[in-house]
Amino acid sequence: MDKLIITVAPTGGQTTRKHSPYVPLSPKEIADSVYEAWQEGASIAHIHVRDQNGHPTLNLDTFSEVVDRIRDKCDIIINLTTAGAVDMSDEDRLRVCELRPEMATFDAGSTNFGSGVFLNSPNFLERLAVNFKNYKIKPEIEIFDVGMIDNALRIAKKELIEAPFHFQFVLGIQGGMPATPKNLLFLTESIPEGSTWSALGASKNQLAINTMSIINGGHVRVGMEDSVYLRKGELARTNVQFVERIVDLSRTLGREIATPNEARRILGLDQSKVIKESGFNKISEQKLIR
Repeated sequence: MDKLIITVAPTGGQTTRKHSPYVPLSPKEIADSVYEAWQEGASIAHIHVRDQNGHPTLNLDTFSEVVDRIRDKCDIIINLTTAGAVDMSDEDRLRVCELRPEMATFDAGSTNFGSGVFLNSPNFLERLAVNFKNYKIKPEIEIFDVGMIDNALRIAKKELIEAPFHFQFVLGIQGGMPATPKNLLFLTESIPEGSTWSALGASKNQLAINTMSIINGGHVRVGMEDSVYLRKGELARTNVQFVERIVDLSRTLGREIATPNEARRILGLDQSKVIKESGFNKISEQKLIR
């Protein structure tokens, strides 16, 4: 198996201080949380940002501040959300690509999402794929239900998304596929050979789905976007606690942890992109040594 890629999702678009007083919301809090997670073994940071009132936003200046802060400290792979929340406009979502992250989310279909509807029309997905291609962004193809795999592959047939593909299976969201071992295995068997994949289980299912991913050759996502509890009845105080748990578990199971540059090789990313093509602060060679 490849070494394990750990994605940390520190904030998300739904988690509030009512859920946990520890969720990072300000640019500094988010960047500090990502840096701590990188120190313990996270290779990808999946970034949502909030406005001054703690509400989800796709404001490019806010994204830039968060990423600048992260880039000043470490070489973690930046994966920006193009969703933000279920009510964001298509145009705001498309503009995220202008920031040229190494990766960004490609939510491959519409779904009920809690009490709302997360709309991703075929036309919007094609426009988003064109932007990804123009800005040389690796899509993280987010899958909430099996039909979304076919949605993504239809766009790939139009040569708007290029193999090898990377899928993120999002299980346990109200309105999506339940977070069961059977569903995860079905999804992994439904993607093209040569693809990489990662999985998360929302809320109480996080650790079980993470464990299955480690055993079956996938990768994992953890963080307060997906669960605020470290275990039943115990709130996590930091995102790094989730990362530490996965590092310990993966090594117990005999699988080593990927550094950001090892993750770039596994995912087929351009390792020079973070320096040469990013609109954010450049990283010195010294900072690229983990």
